Amino acid sequence: MMAFAANSLLNRLALAEGEIGPSGFAAIRVATGVLVLGVLLAARDRRFPRPTKPHMAAVAGLTMYMLGFSFAYVSMDAGLGALILFAGVQITMFVGALMEGERPPARRWAGMFFAMAGLAILTYPAGPVVLDTGAVLLMACAAIGWGAYSLVGRGVSDPLKATCWNFLYSLPLVLIAFLLWPDVTKPSGNGIALAMLSGGVTSAMGYALWYYLLPTLGAIKGALAQLSAPAIALGISALFLGEIITWTAMLAAAMIFVGIAIGLVPRRERNR
Repeated sequence: MMAFAANSLLNRLALAEGEIGPSGFAAIRVATGVLVLGVLLAARDRRFPRPTKPHMAAVAGLTMYMLGFSFAYVSMDAGLGALILFAGVQITMFVGALMEGERPPARRWAGMFFAMAGLAILTYPAGPVVLDTGAVLLMACAAIGWGAYSLVGRGVSDPLKATCWNFLYSLPLVLIAFLLWPDVTKPSGNGIALAMLSGGVTSAMGYALWYYLLPTLGAIKGALAQLSAPAIALGISALFLGEIITWTAMLAAAMIFVGIAIGLVPRRERNR
């Protein structure tokens, strides 16, 4: 979750400050991820990675997330974007789990709604809300894409290998988007560095670790755990960016963590 939170901050720093455009950020992010994952995979197996058959749902989901996330944040408030993204991920993963026959207990539902209420309080903009229809649709696509990508991850046996090839097969699609919708903003050295950091560290290694954990977590628990990312991002912003945390934000973050605890902490069985 630290990696997911850092990704949001890196994306915001790069795009909101005009350091780089969305298609360039996404292309560098994925390309750097391919390079880092390929090196790690080759070092682990002590040979050049052998191609595997692409998992089209995973590749499509990853591409939708990468492009939708970057393009949406250009014309959307960061808080509102996080609300749409994480709410959409929750819905996608819960619906996917229900369609596959999973029946979460009442406390898990209660935990999700309580945490979502905290998320809404934390991320909803303080000033007037101006909704850009295109940006909302893009962020919704990003949410569905990441939810689908996470659902696929439950059945992965080799997380590092799967993540590497998902990134590689996603790269041509991201590059096509880069050619079709070139950036107006000229990338700065800082923007390129932020995109590389996002791709090589918080995305590549973070997503491989996420695929490692998903078979154990499952869809419902995995969806709930992700709600902690905006609250963690709040703490990172305060520590490293000097942003001020209000009492309302602290209460909202506490609601998120309490909701997650309600949904994830196993209930103690009564002694017979």
